[in-house]
Amino acid sequence: MNERDPLDEFKRRLTDALRASPAQDIEKNLHALASAFFARFDLATREELEVQKALLERARARLAALEARIEQLEKSSK
Repeated sequence: MNERDPLDEFKRRLTDALRASPAQDIEKNLHALASAFFARFDLATREELEVQKALLERARARLAALEARIEQLEKSSK
């Protein structure tokens, strides 16, 4: 007799029920709606802000290095 473990059977049925549930569709639709909202109102996502923040920090560091180099060159030419 090939009986399945009742716990495995319950797990399989629960997984199947969740797959068939509209929750995943609702989540996808809400994600698409939020993305459209952000795009329409020119709002940025957290990821986009983090990328811009990193670029700005790098530009500031480079600017500070260039300013220090210019100051050093000005001192040595006097």
